[in-house]
Amino acid sequence: MTTATTFEQLTGTYTFDVAHSRIGFVARHAMVTKVRGAFNDFTGSATIDGSDPAKSSATVTLQVASIDTRQAQRDEHLRTNDFLDVANFPTITFTSTAIKHVGGNDFEVTGDLTIKDVTKQVTIPLEFTGAATDPFGNQRIGFEGSTDIVRSDYGVTYNAALETGGVLVSDKIVLEFEISAIKG
Repeated sequence: MTTATTFEQLTGTYTFDVAHSRIGFVARHAMVTKVRGAFNDFTGSATIDGSDPAKSSATVTLQVASIDTRQAQRDEHLRTNDFLDVANFPTITFTSTAIKHVGGNDFEVTGDLTIKDVTKQVTIPLEFTGAATDPFGNQRIGFEGSTDIVRSDYGVTYNAALETGGVLVSDKIVLEFEISAIKG
């Protein structure tokens, strides 16, 4: 287990390693199962002040066209104006406004999430999962966490009623973060 003391030694600027990170989501489908997806093309960075985490910051930009739920027809529908409208809103962004160390390896990252030109504040609980030097000499850090959003809050309102009651796609979406970042 990595301690907060070790975290304090990690002050610096980090770039997300997309090949070893995942930014994904989970939605309930037809009220009976979950559909998982991810954005395969994104950039992110974090500036960490290990002695005063409140001075840290992070930004993420997702390329909406890279959405991948492992089903091409569904992915194409998600790119249309029924959902994310990639033609008019090609990116989803997150910019931190506050970072709080809540104890141990746990942090809360609060910031502005913008989807389809609608910006709402969200707080993402993240766990610092460790630090390592990889075989190539890169200093890496990891964080994992998730948070819920309501997609209709961002103007993503498409749905279809089911014969048995309920709707095709849940309004609640779980955002998932598994981040490996390299100090640079």
